[in-house]
Amino acid sequence: MEGNDNYTPKDYYKILEVDYDATDEKIRLNYRKLALKWHPDKHKGDSAVTAKFQEINEAYKVLIDPDKRLEYDLTGIYEIDKYTLREYLTRFKGMILTCNGLGISHTSIWTQLTETNEFAEE
Repeated sequence: MEGNDNYTPKDYYKILEVDYDATDEKIRLNYRKLALKWHPDKHKGDSAVTAKFQEINEAYKVLIDPDKRLEYDLTGIYEIDKYTLREYLTRFKGMILTCNGLGISHTSIWTQLTETNEFAEE
């Protein structure tokens, strides 16, 4: 991809500060909160704030549209290499449990994984 070497994939869920299994309502609430916080009118035309505001709008347009969100979920970039195991399990809980086809009790396994100190960072 020439001319696109500087493209950095965006994690829209991270931009809107929601989990990957967030409901539309949670996405809307966080979008409103962040849009108000980062609105350029509140920051006297700061270009960094304007860019952040545009990024928030871009993320919202994708995640609130069911078709765009599905496409993004299938092809989007998740920055999983930047999470500790505990953060990963918490952040992807919905996706992990939704995809669980092994017949394992969700509650018992989930409780064991998140409450044990075995996975705690040292």
